[in-house]
Amino acid sequence: MSRTELGGYRERLLAAAVNCLQEKGYARTTARDLVAASGTNLASIGYHFGGKDALLNEAIVSAYEAWIVRVEESVFGGPMAGPREMLERAMVALVDVFAEMRPQLVLAVEAYPAALREDLLREKLAAVYARARQAGIDMINRAAAELGVRLPFAPDALISVLIAISDGLMIQWLLDPESTPDAHQVVEALAALSAFIA
Repeated sequence: MSRTELGGYRERLLAAAVNCLQEKGYARTTARDLVAASGTNLASIGYHFGGKDALLNEAIVSAYEAWIVRVEESVFGGPMAGPREMLERAMVALVDVFAEMRPQLVLAVEAYPAALREDLLREKLAAVYARARQAGIDMINRAAAELGVRLPFAPDALISVLIAISDGLMIQWLLDPESTPDAHQVVEALAALSAFIA
C-alpha cells in the first residue's frame, strides 16, 4: 500500500500508536515499535509530535474522543424516544460494548497511572473528560429540546455521575465480566434508586 493510501506520516503514527498501546501497553511501547507499525521513521515522531511520549498521549486522547463520538451516534442514531430509552442507548454505547472494546478499555485503565506521573497526559485526559462532560450535557439538552420537555435539573452533575458509573463498570468488567451489569440493568438500578430516594 502506498503512503498516500495509508495517509500522511502523522495519521499513520497516530494509528500505529493506538494499536501499539492496545497490544503492548503504555510502558512497553517503544519508538521502534511505533516506527515499525507505521512504516515511518524515528525522525517523524519528533517532527510531528515532539517525541514518543507526546505521540502516545495523543493516541490515548484520540481513543477517548472516538468513544465520545460513538456514544453521541448511539443516542441520536435512531428515532427520538423517551428519556429512559435515550439513557439506555447511551449506557449501551458506554457499557454493552466492553467485550468488543476490550483493548481500548485496557488502554484507558493503563492511562490513569501514567497520567498521575506525567503532567501533560493528566492535562490532556482532564480536557477529554471535560469534553465528555460537555458532550453529555449537550446530548441531554438536545434530547430535552427535541422531546419538548423542560429539565427539572442541571445536567452537569448527572453527566459526571454517569461517567463515573461507566468508568467503574469498565474496571469491574475487566476484572470480573460475569458479575458486571449490562446497560439495561444499570438503567433499572438507577430508576429503582431514584424511586427509593424520591
